[in-house]
Amino acid sequence: MKKKVYVLAHNIRSMHNIGSIFRTSDGAGVSKVFLTGYSACPPRKEISKTALGADEFIPWEFYKNPLILVKKLKKDKIQIIALERTESGDDIFSFKPKYPCCLIVGNEIEGVPSELLELADKKLEIPMRGMKESLNVSVAFGIAVYAL
Repeated sequence: MKKKVYVLAHNIRSMHNIGSIFRTSDGAGVSKVFLTGYSACPPRKEISKTALGADEFIPWEFYKNPLILVKKLKKDKIQIIALERTESGDDIFSFKPKYPCCLIVGNEIEGVPSELLELADKKLEIPMRGMKESLNVSVAFGIAVYAL
């Protein structure tokens, strides 16, 4: 049986990052991508350029309000995991998810908003060993989705 992993990409500014999330979702076997807030949706040439067509066959849905979606997913017994640097975040590499789960990634600058963090069952982070505190959202997503 396939381990179901969903993705919620909230307020992603760059369509190239969205395309990369679709392409990586295909490689990782993600069940569905949820785009929320002001994240752009396919079909868009800027998304397709990076997705290399994955945006045409990976199932996806758009929700303006991510809180409505997350509450629905929680009701459906889907574990909500936010990828964000927080004081209470756990190392992504030592975490054992419960399936099905949904990985939330946020805006390139602002990250995952506090309202979504409050609804998350778990907050995870990627250890950073250099000077910078974060990675590009599509890179961080790739690391996290494969860790899950």
